[in-house]
Amino acid sequence: MSPMLYQGTRVLESKRLYLRTYTTDDIDTYYPALMNEEMRRLTGTHTLFTRDGVARFIEENAGDSSRIDLLICLQPEEQRMDELSLLENTPHVEHVIGELSLMDIDRINRNAHVRIAIFESSNFGKGYGTEAMEMLLDYAFGNMNLHRIELSVYSFNERAIRSYEKLGFCKEGVQREVLYYDYEYHDAINMSILSREFQQRQKRD
Repeated sequence: MSPMLYQGTRVLESKRLYLRTYTTDDIDTYYPALMNEEMRRLTGTHTLFTRDGVARFIEENAGDSSRIDLLICLQPEEQRMDELSLLENTPHVEHVIGELSLMDIDRINRNAHVRIAIFESSNFGKGYGTEAMEMLLDYAFGNMNLHRIELSVYSFNERAIRSYEKLGFCKEGVQREVLYYDYEYHDAINMSILSREFQQRQKRD
């Protein structure tokens, strides 16, 4: 796997998904997705974004060498299976289902932080997040030569925790009552995976 990161192009692909970089045109898809209530709850998002602010965010991140921001999209064949009414001769309209970011990339200590969000609950429970994350981990460890990748997940997001454990992430610690949402405090669980752990799991699978 030796993809190159050109803006707006596919950089990683699997049978069901592909990951691509953002373009300025993505504001029309990305901005409404940030308002999805369930996605905001799962990611602990309080910020109320403006369209102009999101456009600046996309533009500024495109030039930030310490991070990689990708959109998760369905392959045309997967979209046809997901939407049975779609005719084979109908022109393909790209279906963006989420986002995935590798952040705080430290090329000296070879570590980074990862975050993922699936925009609509209709795409939960289908393995899309696990599949997308696996592609990014394979690229980060196999092409970028990173050694350690970490993430933080809220304790109520049990589906995500199972997904991360399936990929080989280990729990490292708990930030107690770090998020206040819906009149309650919630813990955040810190997890990480090392390159050798990912490779060992890939060999077993």
